[in-house]
Amino acid sequence: MPDVASTVTLARTALYAGLLAGALDITAAIVTNLQVPARVVLQSVASGWMGRAAYQGGWPAAGLGLASHFAIMVVIAVIFVAAAVAIPALRRFWIPVGMVFGVAVWLAMTFLVVPMSASPLTPPADLMTTLKPVAVHILAVGLPIAWVARRMLGAG
Repeated sequence: MPDVASTVTLARTALYAGLLAGALDITAAIVTNLQVPARVVLQSVASGWMGRAAYQGGWPAAGLGLASHFAIMVVIAVIFVAAAVAIPALRRFWIPVGMVFGVAVWLAMTFLVVPMSASPLTPPADLMTTLKPVAVHILAVGLPIAWVARRMLGAG
């Protein structure tokens, strides 16, 4: 049974990793979608709960989207941290593992989570529209989470 200190360290690691990835990912989403206001990007996240009504929900819907985005990122970080504790090699080889994890997160969000939600968003239609979000998930989600896990939990 883990002691309280190690449980706190694991929780703190997952929280920091999730907050960092959440901040980087939502910033990338806003910056790579400058054709729409940031509010709309956040509302698109809320559409997972609210469907198309999120886009008429103004800033309250955007706030729900932002809170949901960070909650999802913390859960994603918890998954990685738990795996990295069970399999120390994930921390030792954090760069390739983080890249693969970023792709895995994109696949799960694009083909499982979003389709099972109320969101009207559809998967990318072609390779060119797929590359940008995959790269963002590698650089803003997978690598930062893997880096924080390695930094806070050691190389294994």
